Amino acid sequence: MKATGDPVPAAPRWATLVATFFGIGILRPGPGTWASAVTVGLWWLLSCWIIPVWRPWTALLLALTAILFGIPAATRVSRASGLNDPQFIVIDEVAGQLITLIAAPIAWKSLLLGFILFRGFDIVKPPPIRHLESLPEGVGIVIDDVGAGVYGLAVLEIVQHFGLLGR
Repeated sequence: MKATGDPVPAAPRWATLVATFFGIGILRPGPGTWASAVTVGLWWLLSCWIIPVWRPWTALLLALTAILFGIPAATRVSRASGLNDPQFIVIDEVAGQLITLIAAPIAWKSLLLGFILFRGFDIVKPPPIRHLESLPEGVGIVIDDVGAGVYGLAVLEIVQHFGLLGR
């Protein structure tokens, strides 16, 4: 971080666009919730054009893309803002939400449950997710939400396995 009184350089435009998911991060209240909701909606729209057998791979690829671009973007925006994990950085929610939806059927019940599960795990941060926040810069910002996404995916898979959502 810069010493007090030193000007903080602005983050590159690409980093700001990626980190805020094209401005979704400035929405209030709850920018992380907005980012998750928009991600679910975009996934639902996109999945209509994808052959069902390719949906899990597409969700995984999109999540990996969000992670690979999100970590450096979050690092640069975090440094520029002087904050460790600013709320307006929401690319981590995009990545985590996509991970939760990797194997979700494209039906309102499973998409809604995936949204609720991811947001719940992201907010509560059960062990060891909370510890992942302590990783440096953009890695810590993004990877804890990846962990929440994995937890959401696991629970959603269990719910589906036992047919708890019905048909």
